[in-house]
Order: sequence, then C-alpha cells, then structure tokens
Amino acid sequence: MKSLYWQTEGEGKCELVLLHGWGLNAQVWRCISERLAPHFRLHLVDLPGYGRSQGFGALSLEEMADIVLRQAPPQAVWLGWSLGGLVASQVALSAAPRVCALISVASSPRFCAGPGWPGIKTDVLQGFQHQLSEDFHRTVERFLALQTLGTDSARRDARQLKSIVLEQPLPAVDVLNGGLDILRTADLRQPLASLALPLLRLYGALDGLVPRKVAALLDAQWPASQSAIVAKAAHAPFISHPALFVETLLTFCRAHRLVA
Repeated sequence: MKSLYWQTEGEGKCELVLLHGWGLNAQVWRCISERLAPHFRLHLVDLPGYGRSQGFGALSLEEMADIVLRQAPPQAVWLGWSLGGLVASQVALSAAPRVCALISVASSPRFCAGPGWPGIKTDVLQGFQHQLSEDFHRTVERFLALQTLGTDSARRDARQLKSIVLEQPLPAVDVLNGGLDILRTADLRQPLASLALPLLRLYGALDGLVPRKVAALLDAQWPASQSAIVAKAAHAPFISHPALFVETLLTFCRAHRLVA
C-alpha cells in the first residue's frame, strides 16, 4: 500500500514544507525543528519511496512533486535540500499559486556538470548507480560521506546522517536509482529563470556535490533571487551550522513578511 509519511508540528502561522535529500528521510530536520517550530507550522515529509513513505517505485521528478503536492497545505513556503530542492522547485513550477516562497539548500537546477556549468560528473553518478546493485549499504555510506567532506565536524555529521538513514526503513534500490536518474538528467535552469516568487538559495562553501560556483552563475542568471554561502559548511549546512542556517532562513522570511 502506498502511503506518504507526513508529520505536522510547530506553533507558527506560516506553513513550511521541508523536503530531504537522496537516500535520507524527514528525520534529517530534527536538528533544527525545535528552532523553527516557534515561527512555522512545519510539515516533515518522507519523499515517496524513502523512509516511512513505502510502496512507491522509481518516479520521475514531476511524479514525485505531484504526489507531495497532493497532501500539502493550500499555501506554504517550500524548502528542499539537495534532491528535495529539485522536488520543491518542480512544485513551484507546476503550482506557483500555492508557493509563498522557495528555498533551496545545497541544491542546483542542474546537478550534472556540463559545458560552462559546475557539478557532479555524469560518470560519478552512473558509478553510484552501478554500485547500488553490488553493495547497497556501502554505496549509500559513500554518498553520505561525500556530503560532509571537508568540514570541521565531518565525522560527527556523517555519523548523524548515517543514523538517520538506518533508524527508518531503507529505500529500495529502484527508488534510489530513480533518484540518481533525476540528479543525472534534470535541468531546471531555464524554467526557474522566469519564476516570479521569492527565492533563496543556500550553499555550503565546501560542498563537493554542488560547487559554490553555482551560486555566482545563478546570481547572474536569476537576478531576482537571493543567495547565501555558509562558510566552512559542506552539503548539509543545517547540520553543521544549525543556528546560522535558521537565522538566515528567518531573515529571508521576515524580509518577505512571511513570519513576524
């Protein structure tokens, strides 16, 4: 039976939907949920096929966004980390009137490197897909380790991410492969350029998956959006720098009169 895990909590009036990254689940937000709860009504979601959202197979980006949107509040701020950033972006493209603002975290409209565009090499993502069928657990661990590489708290943060994965049901191999397919093929640079919504892009200065050069390129291509780079953070700035992350988020939301 297909069932999307959706947990709602918090005391604020502003609805905030939080979407996690590849291989993980909504528990990843527990490191900042207490800081956010006084300001937002939080919606913690396990993406289809991940964590407690079981019964789904591999999905396209559009299918994943549509499934999440069905249970979403009429209007909300959408925040997506990594793969979740692509899903949140697709929601904004397909249902803009229901999105008050879009916030992407360590995400990119195109994850794969290409001519004039920094990102993950295609053969690296294809390698992960090949390795999933041979050594599922080791491949996921390697990907999680890449997300914290270079930070002062890398080992601690990697252990935290690993525990979040292991404490909930693991995604099936076809679900993980589907997620990697999205990361390998999606390109939302042009569609998002005309998006008329408040947009904040948060990056880690040491991120090896979404290089900081992406921030400068999108500053030029999307001049109406805002960007912020967290120094000494990698692919999970909300884990390594929770206080700074939340303050940056609140500053943006206050500027757009979404929270008091």
